[in-house]
Amino acid sequence: MKWNKQFIYPKTVRSSVDGVRTYDIGQEKLPSVTTILQGTQDPEKAESLARWKARVGDVEAERIKNTAATRGTAMHTYLEHHVKGGNVLDLTDVGREASSMGDMIIEKGFPDMEEVWGVECTLRYPGLYAGQTDMCGIYQGRESIIDFKQSNKPKRDEWIDDYKLQLVAYAMAHDQVYGTSIEQGVILMCTPDNFSEVHCKWSNLENGNGNGCDGLTHIMAYKWLNINWQKCQIIKLPKCLVKS
Repeated sequence: MKWNKQFIYPKTVRSSVDGVRTYDIGQEKLPSVTTILQGTQDPEKAESLARWKARVGDVEAERIKNTAATRGTAMHTYLEHHVKGGNVLDLTDVGREASSMGDMIIEKGFPDMEEVWGVECTLRYPGLYAGQTDMCGIYQGRESIIDFKQSNKPKRDEWIDDYKLQLVAYAMAHDQVYGTSIEQGVILMCTPDNFSEVHCKWSNLENGNGNGCDGLTHIMAYKWLNINWQKCQIIKLPKCLVKS
C-alpha cells in the first residue's frame, strides 16, 4: 500500500456531556456516531445483552467486556503502527493475542489496500456528528472507509448492522467535508481464530440493484440515520438534510 496524504484530518478532543460522548472540533461540540447508534439501538439487542449478563453473571460479564476492550485497543494500536511503518511490542497475554489477530488482518486484508489517505481519522459532518474511523483510502479500487473490528467469536451478518451504519455515517461526513465520493465501507474483522471481510457497498444502489448493507441503499441508510438522530433528540437536523 502507498500513502497519499491529500486530506487534512482535524485534531480533536473527546469529552462527555451528560453521558453523551462528544468530539470538540474547532468551535463545534458534536455527538459521536457510536453514541447516536447506542441511543437508538433495537430494544431486542439490549434485552439480549441483559439475558447474556444474567446467564454468565455480572462479574464474568465485566471481565469478558474489559478483556475484549483491552485486546481491541491493543490490536488497533498494533495495526496503526504497522501502517505508519513502525512496530509495537506488547508481551502481555492480551497483547500477544492482539498482535496475532492484527497479523491475520495484515496478511488477509491489507493486500487489497492500495492507497492510504490517513489512519485514526477524525471525521465530522458539520453541525451534526463526528467520529473516528481506522483508515480512509482506496480499497480494491474503490474510495473506502475501513474499520478494524475484533470479537471473541464470529458474528452473524445481522449482528453487525450498527457497524455498517457507522461506516455510512463516516462516508457521508467525508464526502461532505472533502468532496469525495466514498463508494463503500470495509470491515476487517478478526476473532482469535478467524478472519472475515465485510463489504458494505452503496454505489449505484438507487434502484435497489446492489448488494451489501443487507439491502440498505446509501439513501435508505441516510433516511434511517436521520430519523433516529431526531428520535434520540441528541441533535436536530436541518430540514434540508431530511430526505422524503
